[in-house]
This record gives sequence, C-alpha cells and structure tokens, in this order.
Amino acid sequence: MSETNTNRDSTFPCGECGAPLNFQPGASSMVCPFCGTENAIEGAGDKTSPWGEKTGADAAIEELDYYAAISNKLDAADIEETTTIKCPSCGAEVGMDAGTLAEECPFCATPLAKDAAHSHKHPKPQGVLPFAFDERNAKQKLKDWLGSLWFAPNKLKQFAEAGRPLSGVYLPHYTYDAIGDADYRGQRGDAYYVTKTRTVTQDGQSRQETYQERKIRWTKTSGHVRHVFDDVLVQASETMGPSRQTAEYGGRSWDLAAMEPYSAQFLAGFRAEAPSVSLEDGYTKAQGVMEETLRRDIRFDIGGDEQRIDWMEARYADITFKHVLLPVWLASYRWNNKPYRVVVNGRTGQVAGERPYSAWKIAFAVVIGIAVVGAIGYWVATNQ
Repeated sequence: MSETNTNRDSTFPCGECGAPLNFQPGASSMVCPFCGTENAIEGAGDKTSPWGEKTGADAAIEELDYYAAISNKLDAADIEETTTIKCPSCGAEVGMDAGTLAEECPFCATPLAKDAAHSHKHPKPQGVLPFAFDERNAKQKLKDWLGSLWFAPNKLKQFAEAGRPLSGVYLPHYTYDAIGDADYRGQRGDAYYVTKTRTVTQDGQSRQETYQERKIRWTKTSGHVRHVFDDVLVQASETMGPSRQTAEYGGRSWDLAAMEPYSAQFLAGFRAEAPSVSLEDGYTKAQGVMEETLRRDIRFDIGGDEQRIDWMEARYADITFKHVLLPVWLASYRWNNKPYRVVVNGRTGQVAGERPYSAWKIAFAVVIGIAVVGAIGYWVATNQ
C-alpha cells in the first residue's frame, strides 16, 4: 500500500509568468490563476476517430507485455521507484518529500512522523482518468450522502459542515487484455411438459384437475468458445480494504474510454498511490473475471433452456496490462478512536462509505417505536 507524493515532488511552472500550476478538475489544460495563460497538458488529445480507429491520446496509451513484466524484463523507462512511510493505524504507506517532517494520512486521518522510509519499484502508470469535478462539488455530494443516512452520529455531519478539506487521490488499478479460449464438455437441457392429474379438495368437495409438469431432457454436448478481453479492471492496492473494492466506489461507472495517456500534469495538486498488489495477484483476480465470462459464453454456446458445464479448460494468450490511475475524493475521520473513510468517485460523484451508528439515536427511535405501538394498541382497545 504505497503512495507516490506526486503533488509535492512535481511542479509545473506557467510558460508565461513561471507561477506554479495545479490541474483543475474538468479542464483540458492548466490555466494560470495569476496571468490567465492556458498551458497545454502534454499527451492530452482526441480519443478515437469516427471510424473507430485509435488516434491521439487513446493510441498513445501503451499496453505492456505481462510475461515480460513478471520476468523483470521491462524496459527501464517503464519502471519507477517510490519512497513511502507506513501509517501506524491503517497500514497505508504514504509518500513524503525530503522536507516533510509530519503530515496526516489521507486514508485514515492519523498523524504521521517521518521515520523508516523505504522504496520499491513498480511499472509506471500508462494512463490516467482525470478528475471531472473539484473539491467544492465533492463536498456537496458528500453532504447529500450524509443527509440520506439514518442514525448517523452528529460528529459525522459536523465533519462535513466544518469545511475540512478532502483528499484528492488517484488510486492505482491494472487493466488486463487477453485472448481467452476454452474447450468444454457439458449438457444441454431442453424443457418439455407432461400432462398429469391431481386431486384438489375445496369446501369439502374433491375434484380432479390436470396440470403441466415441467421436465428437462438432457443431451451431452461439447465445444469451444473464444473471447477477446479488453481492459479487465482490477484494483492494484489494498489500502481501501476489502469493503472498498472497485465495484463499490466505481464499478461499471468508470468511463475508461476517457482515459488519457499518463502525464504528471494531471496529478499536480493531487496524490497518486502506487501499486501494492503484485501483477501476478492482480492477474489472478482478472483471470477469475475472465473465467466467469467464458462460462457465460459456454452456456450461450450450449443453448437450450438449461445448461450444465461438466468440464472446461481455459487458456489465455497475448496477455498485456496497463497500470492506470483512477480519481477519488477521500474524507477521513475518526469515531471512538476508530478510523472511517468516505469515497467520492472523482468522475461520477457516486459515494460509498464506512459509517458508524449513533447508539442513542437508535435507542431513541426504539423507544419512540414502542410508544407508538403502545398508543395504537390503547386506541384499538378503547374503541372496540
């Protein structure tokens, strides 16, 4: 669980006046707040042509060979090294520059002191999905979410009202491409119906009625399916914990078609976490997704009304991957000495979060509920 301190280590001066620039969410360039000069972001460009051909930015996002990577045979230009400090509370390893003595963990709000820093190597990011809206809008989405919660402690709502800043973080993910082939043996089930008779008793009277009983005729079958997998997405860090996986805070809402070639300019003013999940472990997760897809394809290939897969053998070829960064706004707070976090998808605004429950609010609601039930019972009893 490592984090590159990109927002501190990388500065981008305005080409006109030299003032430091930050990326503004939703923008396609970096506009200087002092002189108004529009500074182009390197690598940003068109996505695809009207004929579906990859051009511009989309064509510039390079896929890397999976087996070359796990054999440590990638070009040196495709590898980077990050230095991190481990959070004693949540285990995240937060990057710090040489001049930083202490700061707060963006994942759990624990104060950090500079000690025992270490470094590790991993593939550089090939793509980045830029933030689509700023912190002000993220706070509003957070407030709307908090307003929808039942039995939330007042401290949680006070956190949102206090104006505490949110952390803009790019979370690491892998995408895997592959050609999947699967041979299978199975059974096709075709439904047919048999007319049967049964006795029905109603109001003391018995009568015979007919009904249709569904049965399945099974036929052995075998075959082969192929599926071309593109951008099977896997979270490349465990920092968010098992309950905060990609499907929960992003899922299908990640618009990967809007991916830009990696440029540190998109990260100016934000953090970018480095991968802590190995490529091999990430591929194991992706392979599970691919296998389920192949099973779905096999069932479709078998046809009929029901299907059984007795045996399958899957093979994957031309495996490539990308290390990509996806944006989230993080709100971290502590309740009864336990860290909690809320995640706002930096593209769609979807909110997913851990939240405590207020015991006194629940108890009060129970008391009110009992009182209401008692009042209704009393009214019924006195009006009979």
